[in-house]
Amino acid sequence: MAEAAAGLQALRTQIDALDRELLALLNRRARLALEVGELKKRDGSPVFRPEREAQVIEGLKAANPGPLKSDSVAPIWREVMSACRALESPTRVAYLGPAGTFSELAALGYFGSSIVRVPCGSIDEVFRATTAGGADFGVVPVENSTEGVVARSLDLFLNTPLGIVGETSLLVRHNLMRSVDRLEGIAAVLAHPQALAQCQAWLATHLPQAERRPVASNAEGARLAAADPALAAIASERAASEFGLHVLAPAIQDDAHNRTRFAIVAEPARHPAPRASGHDCTSLVVSVANRPGAVHDMLVPLKHHGVSMSRFESRPARSGQWEYYFYIDLQGHPDEPRVAAALGELRGVCAFFKVLGAYPVDMH
Repeated sequence: MAEAAAGLQALRTQIDALDRELLALLNRRARLALEVGELKKRDGSPVFRPEREAQVIEGLKAANPGPLKSDSVAPIWREVMSACRALESPTRVAYLGPAGTFSELAALGYFGSSIVRVPCGSIDEVFRATTAGGADFGVVPVENSTEGVVARSLDLFLNTPLGIVGETSLLVRHNLMRSVDRLEGIAAVLAHPQALAQCQAWLATHLPQAERRPVASNAEGARLAAADPALAAIASERAASEFGLHVLAPAIQDDAHNRTRFAIVAEPARHPAPRASGHDCTSLVVSVANRPGAVHDMLVPLKHHGVSMSRFESRPARSGQWEYYFYIDLQGHPDEPRVAAALGELRGVCAFFKVLGAYPVDMH
């Protein structure tokens, strides 16, 4: 026992010494980041370059010798870069609040925790705050692997000046929570409509009599449930901790691999579009005349130039004429000649054409 204790103490001593070396290296990195920040101020460059951070992380993951897992590299370095970025200028990030939403988790996962949080009461408010300059960036949900697109986000992209500068996806675990530690006596379950839909099988089996009440966000449902023991909420573990709720049933989503994709949006005049990183997506929204073969003609330029689609969604144009907007994600960046040529030809056959953004893809 004494020998084992001595060995353990020796290892701890080595770890303590390495921690101090790491701290010294991190401070050296921070000083260099401050010098970079001064140069950026002189030439007016943005503090946050998503393509640069994506390249740094992918390069480190590729060079990682182990035993640290490559999937652990990204969150570690995001926090390092977040702390260094905060020395240059605080980054204000708007998202669907209050505290404890999946949108907040997505914002922290993408930008790191050294940000100024700007929780908003609705997706509309996230767009407004980011457009008006109340936030540098906004984080909005755009697609769920179970329920499909988040229609409100897509609709808002049509009439906003904001562009997409990044994306992130989050493994979504929905938990049933309540202020009292029992299932009996739940009159209503509160959650965002998407979360209610993603848990409908579990709710139908275990709480068939309870009302399903939609609210602005899952965390808002948790806040309301904390004040009324007759209510339960579907939200994240972070929300349960934030509002002092008991988790009655963890991971009640119908799809065990349920993921939500979030777009990072910014005002182009303040934050220019990212340059090509090598792993990019170009998002656009288009419409075509309501005539036979119009959709086919829209896709021909992509095939002609070898540009692949990763998403194709339609939304009614609300014109009363059975017209639609098409939301398309393309693999590649407009800086690439083949993508630029395809976009040029596509613009020529569309009645409406808007590039929403070109940005590094989430490599998780």
